[in-house]
Amino acid sequence: MTLTVGAIVGIALGSVFLILVAILALVFCNRRDKRKDIGSIVSRGSCAGGTSDVNKEMQEQRVKNMAAVTALKPPSAETLVINKLPGNSGSIKRMKSPITATSYTVASLQMATNSFSQEYLIGEGSLGRVYKAEFPNGKIMAVKKIDNSALSLQEEDNFLEAVSNMSRLRHPNIVSLLGYCAEHGQRLLVYEYIEKGSLHDMLHFTDDGSKTLSWNARVRISLSTARALEYLHEVCLPSVVHRNFKSANILLDEEFNPHLSDCGLAALNPNTERQISTQMVGSFGYSAPEFALSGVYTVKSDVYSFGVVMLELLTGRKPLDSSRPRPEQSLVRWATPQLHDIDALAKMVDPSLNGIYPAKSLSRFADIIALCIQPEPEFRPPMSEVVQALVRLVQRASVVKRHSNDDSAFTYKTPDQEAIDMSF
Repeated sequence: MTLTVGAIVGIALGSVFLILVAILALVFCNRRDKRKDIGSIVSRGSCAGGTSDVNKEMQEQRVKNMAAVTALKPPSAETLVINKLPGNSGSIKRMKSPITATSYTVASLQMATNSFSQEYLIGEGSLGRVYKAEFPNGKIMAVKKIDNSALSLQEEDNFLEAVSNMSRLRHPNIVSLLGYCAEHGQRLLVYEYIEKGSLHDMLHFTDDGSKTLSWNARVRISLSTARALEYLHEVCLPSVVHRNFKSANILLDEEFNPHLSDCGLAALNPNTERQISTQMVGSFGYSAPEFALSGVYTVKSDVYSFGVVMLELLTGRKPLDSSRPRPEQSLVRWATPQLHDIDALAKMVDPSLNGIYPAKSLSRFADIIALCIQPEPEFRPPMSEVVQALVRLVQRASVVKRHSNDDSAFTYKTPDQEAIDMSF
């Protein structure tokens, strides 16, 4: 079959057109490859010679953005800072955040405590002694001198991390950590000074009848310390377990407002042998059954200890008292069966109150205690529920006894900032 002249011409023109398109495509691809090569050369050159101004600005902006996000996080969020600690290991440690507390020298603390003399000694615990410190500017603080033998090597290296965490605790009923010292092998903590001493001493070692805590004051102390534990357990993230909640760690100021001390010190646990010889002896009456049996300690263990302190406030008795008849030596064991017996409850009340208390308030107070000291931790309420129960107790009592003749009048603000008259 022969082709016409027109068909031959059409085929020729189509072939030429396809060849031209192919040539143009090759030229376009070649130029793109050259641009890529030039770009890669520039990139390699900038990496070898240093970061470009544009990259610097981008990195700086990224750092600023990260800092802004970090600032929005709660105090418990981890911001890692690498520091070389002066611990025995000399290793580089990772701290959760910068320390906000003031750093003191050993010399300045020695001068403020008269070289940690006996006359300045105001207390002693499982981690060391506490001294009153008087500084040249007139400020008075409390200095806890940690016994190095109470810390293992790992705990000593973690000291600054613990200080960082403790210094960020902010609550009106928690003793503030103001400073620290970590030099020359010494570990010291500087706290605000609380004037009146401990609740333990007020309940058990005060002979002056004028200093007896009224029922009002006891309810107020319970509510305020409950709020402190609620903050540690349910506001702080992660939760802070106190581990050593007792009346000796509740300090009273001039207006008998309570301040919980030693918060966050669980990170500096004593060594096993020392723990048995000191902490257990001093705190066994407050320890929950699960801790005594297996060493397990949780926020619910703190709730149990809080219930024991409420029992102290109700009865005026120590948690353990070997001077009493054997059936009465353990406060919890003796009191628990009587908490729901109205007649027995009235006989349990601290005699120093001289019968000045509302019977219904006493009964509700005992009900809260019974919930807190249950043997099984899962049945104990969280501290937020304890706080609400105490608030309801105060609200009901203030309505009924608003015009009481009790001279010890107190007011307490609930979360909605409405003042509650505690004169009942």
